[in-house]
Amino acid sequence: MKKRAVTLLLCLVLVVLSLLRGFAASAAGIIPATKADFDVPCAAAILIDEDSGTVLYEKNADARRPIASITKVMTLLLAFEALEAGKIHLDDFVPVSEHAYHMGGSQIWLEPGEQMTLDDMLKAICISSANDAAVAVAEYVGGSETAFAEMMNVRAYELGMTNTHFVNACGLDEAGHLSTARDVALMSREMLLHHTEVRDYCSIWMDTLRGGATQLVNTNKLLKSYRGITGLKTGTTGKAGVCISASAERDGLRLIAVVLGSASGKERFQAASTLLDYGFA
Repeated sequence: MKKRAVTLLLCLVLVVLSLLRGFAASAAGIIPATKADFDVPCAAAILIDEDSGTVLYEKNADARRPIASITKVMTLLLAFEALEAGKIHLDDFVPVSEHAYHMGGSQIWLEPGEQMTLDDMLKAICISSANDAAVAVAEYVGGSETAFAEMMNVRAYELGMTNTHFVNACGLDEAGHLSTARDVALMSREMLLHHTEVRDYCSIWMDTLRGGATQLVNTNKLLKSYRGITGLKTGTTGKAGVCISASAERDGLRLIAVVLGSASGKERFQAASTLLDYGFA
């Protein structure tokens, strides 16, 4: 009888503690996460609250995968940090090397020896996902793309991106160049929290360079179809599939949805929209 009474007392204590935790969470404005009853068309995904970092949804979030041009979020982060430190300036002229010129994929057709302001290079990276511009900026900041990739890895370690390794600055498929949905969310959050000026670039739908001779059109079609979208970066390669790190804000709530390995652009944007809708709901 005595043993039974002790057991009942312990159960009562556990119930009270659980209720107290619930009251405390409610008072702090924290709503316990519930498991989403839906799936999204991609290999891996995550949705987080930008301000708190709270994970609202995840799918294979720690699976290491190629991430295509979402890599450029780290390239941009290091560039903006160098700007903040006064090491470089927006009106600096960034030279184009033979190495940058030979980048494949999306580009703005930079020529060896050509120079373009850092401001225009950042536009090319954020709007058109230009690989040649990304590598030119990486060389300007780090001295070489190889040295810059090491800077990327150091910064990733500092941010707690434990499953990420960068080999290049633009995201072209290369052995060992891998990350995860969770790690992408970490670097995206760092960028959006501390370098809000990136939104000024990422939210541009169309622009021109070279006095109007080169047209830029944003690769993030959510800018035209999703209310509150603020960025951030798309990416597509043969190994990575179709990817996006999408940021959006409504009524003071800011979210980041990362989608990796979709089969098409339509499915990428569908997955990101579904995740953001879930978060805002």
